[in-house]
Amino acid sequence: MVTPESSSRILRIGHVTQGLDMGGQEKLLVEFARHADHNLFDLHFISLGGLGPLAPALEEQGWRVTALDSPGGLKPRLVFRLARLFRGLDVVHTHDDRPLIYGAFAARLARVPTVVHTHHHGRLPHITRRQSFLIRWAARLTSRFVCVSQDSARFMEQQGVPATKVSTLWNGIDLERFAYHGYCPGGPFVTVARLSPEKGLDVLLRAMPLILRTESGAHLEIAGDGPLRSELERLAAELQIQNRVRFLGEVQDIPTLLARASLFVLPSHSEGISLTLLEAMARGLPIVATKVGGNAEVVIDGETGFLVPPNNPAALADTIRQLFGNDDKCQMLGRAGRRRVEAHFDIRAVLAEYERLYRKT
Repeated sequence: MVTPESSSRILRIGHVTQGLDMGGQEKLLVEFARHADHNLFDLHFISLGGLGPLAPALEEQGWRVTALDSPGGLKPRLVFRLARLFRGLDVVHTHDDRPLIYGAFAARLARVPTVVHTHHHGRLPHITRRQSFLIRWAARLTSRFVCVSQDSARFMEQQGVPATKVSTLWNGIDLERFAYHGYCPGGPFVTVARLSPEKGLDVLLRAMPLILRTESGAHLEIAGDGPLRSELERLAAELQIQNRVRFLGEVQDIPTLLARASLFVLPSHSEGISLTLLEAMARGLPIVATKVGGNAEVVIDGETGFLVPPNNPAALADTIRQLFGNDDKCQMLGRAGRRRVEAHFDIRAVLAEYERLYRKT
């Protein structure tokens, strides 16, 4: 345990992640790096995989980054490699399942006094019995098991994570980087997501022909990359909407992308607390999102956006069509969304809560 006497000295923290790609939880690590006080903290970021495109952003802030290049599958030796890296740390903070399973055991082996885990996702629809067993037992070695949404916390308790260890701490974003702009009338509606099955982007594409029946000027921009990109591009061609959909790939300047948008769509099948959803609300965009996971904890239906059933192209299309040309409604939703993010999702408040957690656990 971190004692009161240690609160005045530099706290040595090891963040353990699977990789350093462009996903939501990896972007949150960059916020840890940007906002941590060098006079109070010494951060070491450890990737079980490779370095990834976000590693330079961490190093630019003056923190150490280590990549173990460990392939997937069961790798017992990885526990001992991590334990050697953990010696002398005050806190190990693991992010998501594989880092938890290896990192929690390694931290206890290295006698690290405090182990904090963050579960960044929502419900895990394809979790196996073996994964559930390993997560459950690794969780018992943590000091605190943090979930990014209340829905996620309920799910992890159902998986056997001790309720006494579970707490909820919503994600946050840098409100200065995502200043209020308001929606752009006539602009595209956009989504920013990894192109993977749980994001439901095929449902959004299937909604497009329905939207175009009455809104012939509608066009969609999809920012992000992932394993389904080729499949989604083929689907757009099959639906004959390829001239109305742009696949942008990874976009570095998300604030500018959002500034030219008329609304933001998040058609996920499962979700924790989406950073891109928070970013869009901060910029003042009206929101259409599925009622899954943490989305309903972020979007107040009818006040900051609209929630629709998942895997329902018709409902998605009908709701998007309601916002076309409705300037008053779009402005009202966008302003309310900005106020909600300011009140509940400021990254500085989130990180301050983590810092208190490190010292009191």
